[in-house]
Amino acid sequence: MIKKLLQMLMVSAMVAGAPLAAAAADITLRATANSNENDEDYDGLIVFKNYVENASNGQIEVEIFMGTQLCSNGTECAQGVADGSIDVVILTSSGAAGIFPYVQVLDLPYLMADDRIAEGVMQNGSEFMNLMKEKVQEDSQGAIRLMTIGNTGGWRNFANTKRRVQNPGDLDGLKIRTVVADLPQELVKALGASPTPIPWPELFTSFQTGVVEGSKNGITDIMGMKFPDAGLKYVTLDGHAYMGALWFMNNEKFMSLSPELQRVVLDGFHALQQATFASPKRKSIEAYQEFVAGGGDLYVPTPEEKAAFQEAAAPVYDWFKSNIDGGEESFNALTSTVDTVSAEIDKARATDMQ
Repeated sequence: MIKKLLQMLMVSAMVAGAPLAAAAADITLRATANSNENDEDYDGLIVFKNYVENASNGQIEVEIFMGTQLCSNGTECAQGVADGSIDVVILTSSGAAGIFPYVQVLDLPYLMADDRIAEGVMQNGSEFMNLMKEKVQEDSQGAIRLMTIGNTGGWRNFANTKRRVQNPGDLDGLKIRTVVADLPQELVKALGASPTPIPWPELFTSFQTGVVEGSKNGITDIMGMKFPDAGLKYVTLDGHAYMGALWFMNNEKFMSLSPELQRVVLDGFHALQQATFASPKRKSIEAYQEFVAGGGDLYVPTPEEKAAFQEAAAPVYDWFKSNIDGGEESFNALTSTVDTVSAEIDKARATDMQ
């Protein structure tokens, strides 16, 4: 009797762990990210794949392509989504800027104070998200949908090989690596440093040789690329920009789904977003510990010092509104949403503290 019961339990366990549909899926979504399996992007895609395949009862299969198998840069990846050769892709704000320049509003410094505010701003249905989705569809002539914005690496902080940075004056003269885009270069110049565009794969050697002396990165990227081995010793947790990641989908593919499957995909992107919000928080704990254990200097600015950074960077806001197509509209939507979310959080805190 016991043996028979054990056999029944084993069979039940095997069925529970088996794929929901043995037959071939009716629909395939090809999803890609120009990163690797250690990245938050991959964490999000795995959650998306698991949710969509299970919630659709096997009607949808999600194929994941990491790296440059389907496309190698932002413009190429966006074009792949527009023409339907790619169904889902993630792009950073700088990667998407060539087609949707206003998404660089995410790179403006010191507009969002912490994760709770940033995550509230990125929720679908917010004023900011509604505007971004509307503009993406309009500017792509209906070919591309913005599905959600997640995170890819936490927050950008200033890091360098030379000295502790406690205020904007400490950045004076440092050669700071940026991407080849105007906005981050304007920010670095506003803070008195020298912007130096360097391709990401060349950054380690550039630190070693002194071609650059600093960067604007999250701690997981810093430790993942082993930049301390190249001389990067100082990190200032100024948190000047939330590392937003924009997830796009081919609009025709989405609209071809039944309403029931559209809902599954939308909920899948929500699950993906939550996974990318959580992943950097967990990974950064070990990364910070490793950085300090290796002799790194980790500095947290005081509120007064943080205010000094924000004041020094303020001219970048006017530059963005004047020089970026759609810049003023996106800036106003972001700051308005930040105010709304901040008020809601303060109200919730007050209620919880009663």
